[in-house]
Amino acid sequence: MTVQPIQTLATKTAGLPSRLYIGGKLTVGEGEPMVVISPGTEEVVAEFAGASPVQVEAAIAAARQAFDSGAWSGLAAGERAEALRRMISYLFAQRDRLVDLAVREAGCPISSGSMAAQVQTPLQHGLDTLDLFLKLPEFEENPLPFAQRITPKGGAIQSLRRNLPVGVVAAISAYNFPFYTNLWKVIPALIAGNTVVLRPNPLTPLSALIFGEAAEAAGLPAGVLNVIADKGAAGGVMLSTHKDVDMVAFTGSTAVGQQVMVQAAATMKRLQLELGGKSAQIYLPDSVQAARLAAIQVCLGHAGQGCAHGTRIFVPQAEKAEAMAAMAAAFANVRIGDPADPATTMGPVISAAQRDRCQHFVDLAVAAGAKVVLGGKRPAAPERGFYFEPTILDTPDNKNPAAQEEIFGPAVCVIGYRDIDHLVEMANDSPYGLSGYVNGKDINQAIAVAARIRTGTININGGLLSAYASSGGWKMSGVARERGVEGLRAYQQVQCMNIQGA
Repeated sequence: MTVQPIQTLATKTAGLPSRLYIGGKLTVGEGEPMVVISPGTEEVVAEFAGASPVQVEAAIAAARQAFDSGAWSGLAAGERAEALRRMISYLFAQRDRLVDLAVREAGCPISSGSMAAQVQTPLQHGLDTLDLFLKLPEFEENPLPFAQRITPKGGAIQSLRRNLPVGVVAAISAYNFPFYTNLWKVIPALIAGNTVVLRPNPLTPLSALIFGEAAEAAGLPAGVLNVIADKGAAGGVMLSTHKDVDMVAFTGSTAVGQQVMVQAAATMKRLQLELGGKSAQIYLPDSVQAARLAAIQVCLGHAGQGCAHGTRIFVPQAEKAEAMAAMAAAFANVRIGDPADPATTMGPVISAAQRDRCQHFVDLAVAAGAKVVLGGKRPAAPERGFYFEPTILDTPDNKNPAAQEEIFGPAVCVIGYRDIDHLVEMANDSPYGLSGYVNGKDINQAIAVAARIRTGTININGGLLSAYASSGGWKMSGVARERGVEGLRAYQQVQCMNIQGA
């Protein structure tokens, strides 16, 4: 493994978005200044005024008025889709800007495989989402038995479910894949007929501000989409407590998700929460050789900053040492450094605090009996930037702190299992249940093991990232789902309509 020297990432402001979008107008913030720091260089990328509390209130009021007027929800779904296609077309034209922002504000290496998930994949998902929604019925029949379809006087009864928009949606997104998480709230909510206030993570606000430009370019009615950015947590608290907000869609840590849930309770808001994960990456006895890439896939996946990463790697106990040696050897050609350099294969974590969190959990793991096989600390170089070495922990059991808590960095635990029952027991011994992975040449055995894992998504011999397939957490990994039919229906509420003929 080699470490690259930092190449200066010049602080540029030309072309960077800096205006909020409230009530159909691009506007300058009136709140505290927001400073965006490059995780790769610690340089200031941008500085602009964030939203004031008055502006947050104005954004909510604009969304409320736009929804209640029916200016958007009253349109046919096809008309909404046409406007949103114009919006997505604008975003497609901004691909170079969005890639640049993924590098500069999120620290994603420009040449890494994660870059596709930062920009290109969500853009295509946006179009796919519109196509999927247009295939869903507004009305669905309830399956009444025949005897209940006839009135005592011989008339007919029909019972229907009507799918309607929820209302005003507060979309609060994450920092790791900011454009992706922004789009995966904005587009499904809008096509379903809702109005939206988008509030990005303060660490990565710039790619969200482009949504305001896109809404203006597409000619969305005023108030349908509002984009604010503010320093600290005040804006998020307002959105999750305000009486005029009907739903909160949040992606982030379980700890913050719990706070959002509490804050939303007083006004009975609908919730869609995608939270933390500690997913099991399982290698059955016939596929242990494939485990050599298990750690590098996590660590090179945006420096391990992915809630669905398989950070608990399970291999047969008898082959654990050999598997860990192969995993460590896979990092020989990894290049840590400036995410703007095309030669970089692994970039930084988002902040100094996140880098310190990685170190904290490595230290806890070692104190509880784990051994560091690779990495385990900040690299000697680059001197600037929030870097942490790719780390493999030889973990004695699943009770180790590093196996129980989400680290959200380039660190994995390798855990040995005695037999399949022991494996399943440990895989399910987690407060989280977001995703999981089972690798096995015997497909029937792999499916049988996968069926026993308690998680919202389970991937067998590979994964799928599609607008047509949903994901969502069980247990402390969240509520409701994103993508797919279920992800669209999350932004709708059901009205039961019973119709009795003469």
